[in-house]
Amino acid sequence: MSSFDLSGVRVGGGKLFLIAGPCVIESEAHVRKMADAIQRITSDLGVPYIFKASYDKANRTSIKSFRGPGLTEGCRILKAVREAHGLPVLTDVHTPQDCAAVGEAVDVLQIPAFLCRQTDLLIAAAETGRAINVKKGQFVAPQDMRHAAEKIRESGNERVFLTERGASFGYNNLVVDMRSLPIMRGFAPVVFDGTHSVQTPSAANGVSGGQPEFIPVLARAAVAAGVDGVFLEVHDDPPNAKSDGANALHLNHLKRMLEQLLAVHQAVQM
Repeated sequence: MSSFDLSGVRVGGGKLFLIAGPCVIESEAHVRKMADAIQRITSDLGVPYIFKASYDKANRTSIKSFRGPGLTEGCRILKAVREAHGLPVLTDVHTPQDCAAVGEAVDVLQIPAFLCRQTDLLIAAAETGRAINVKKGQFVAPQDMRHAAEKIRESGNERVFLTERGASFGYNNLVVDMRSLPIMRGFAPVVFDGTHSVQTPSAANGVSGGQPEFIPVLARAAVAAGVDGVFLEVHDDPPNAKSDGANALHLNHLKRMLEQLLAVHQAVQM
């Protein structure tokens, strides 16, 4: 497993780090508010922090669902957050054509789970020179994520890490096989996505639901299994979030949960 530095955050073999923020950019004021609130918590606890939010959610269940502000405005907002807060920033990319512009605005390009095998997208993301986070597809065996990592490295970019977000278990349900974490960590640093792992995809009248009460349970288990970081969608008002509110962690619960994860991480390092 190769490690690397990401604007002050050590990815692989360092402190447990956090990737967190709202699912989608709802407004510039909201993402700034969330970045500030989460940064205060992580700073108090000494947790390295990467802010995340999406400028476009291209995989919404309904064509009528809110997708975000789009590429141009979204990149402007993300770059502003990055500069104002001094934080590394992560966002999703869905097409090769977006990668160059996104690479100018953020530190990490994230490949969505359902696109983790798309070679052209992986190459275009790699060629930006930014760090790449590839989410493991719900349909992909953990050992097969080696191929996604190799595509990025063979495109000249060694800064790649992988994220577990659950595997499809029948219809409208996900489960987490904790064996996937050490398997994937054999060839790249690994992050555990605690919020999408409790999602129930398109389960209620075509709208994805979730079981956020299980986020702390799964996250503690993942940290005990030896992940490098944790990914959480965090919102200050999940019932009224414009995307993925049903499986988001409420901001009010973040500090206590991080305290627990740090205690687990320290225990397994002994």
